[in-house]
Amino acid sequence: MADEPNLPVASKPSWQPRQLLVMCAVCLVLGFLAGYFLRGSASAPAPALSAAAQETGPSSHATSEDTGPTTQQMPKEAPTLDDLKRMADKKATPVLEKLKSDPKNPQLWNQVGLIYKSAHQFKEAAGYFEKSLQYDPKNLGVRADYASCLYYTGDVDGALAQLNQSLAYDPKHAGTLMNIGIIKWRGKNDVDGAVAAWEKLLQYHPDFPQKDLVQQMLTQAKQSVKLANQGQKG
Repeated sequence: MADEPNLPVASKPSWQPRQLLVMCAVCLVLGFLAGYFLRGSASAPAPALSAAAQETGPSSHATSEDTGPTTQQMPKEAPTLDDLKRMADKKATPVLEKLKSDPKNPQLWNQVGLIYKSAHQFKEAAGYFEKSLQYDPKNLGVRADYASCLYYTGDVDGALAQLNQSLAYDPKHAGTLMNIGIIKWRGKNDVDGAVAAWEKLLQYHPDFPQKDLVQQMLTQAKQSVKLANQGQKG
């Protein structure tokens, strides 16, 4: 819920399909990226190495006569976004069927949202999370997923608005404060806002499990301001 990604410092990031796959596989390891916004998300499967590719090589005593001909398999390619979309559609179908007879069930809407989020179909996932929240607005976990999907589709302000709504229900919610800080820092270049959110988090939750990570981000954010000021003076 922990390694820091290099999110773009922009108000509305735009991701190409290849960048999205890299983003999902690497960047979400920090609060939002390290576990909070990772809630229900999954990166694309890594290419599987064949048995031949994992071998260290034939013995120095082996010959063509005693080993026989071999065929080395190529590593499988990672699925494309279109592949992931098709898999998500198939997996979501039975849940969508249940929704026809139970359209106000927030758990089912959330379940479909998680399916599409795990397939990196963030726009579709956002719509399902939004429907879930219509029937269960105080579910901060669902709102965190909704905010993350908005962020990945480029709606940074919308993501922050959702997280601020979560604070209206629980002003001390650790995951929300963590995520607000990350988005303000990386998505809005608002270091002061990020620092304020993280300091509140540590104030309210001195035993926060990711305390070391938060302190590390605080240090890096403050250091970035110092470096920027030094650059201006230079």
